Amino acid sequence: MSMMLKITSEMQQIARELNITLPPLDDDLPLQNTGLDSLGFALLVARLEDELGRDPFTNPDEFVFPDTIGDFVRAYENVRA
Repeated sequence: MSMMLKITSEMQQIARELNITLPPLDDDLPLQNTGLDSLGFALLVARLEDELGRDPFTNPDEFVFPDTIGDFVRAYENVRA
């Protein structure tokens, strides 16, 4: 399964749990326009760390906050487990 599919599937699961309607999720969609709030993103990062064994946000020296879903996906693709 691709990283994009893993992340968007988890986003959709969280949205269902929080009763949030997501727009179509594509690379260019700004994260702020996904409909997920800070709780939703906290759940997403925690679940992805559990599932993937990686968290690209733990090293502040290398971290650049992602603007889009594509940036978010690449952050996970580029960090070592």
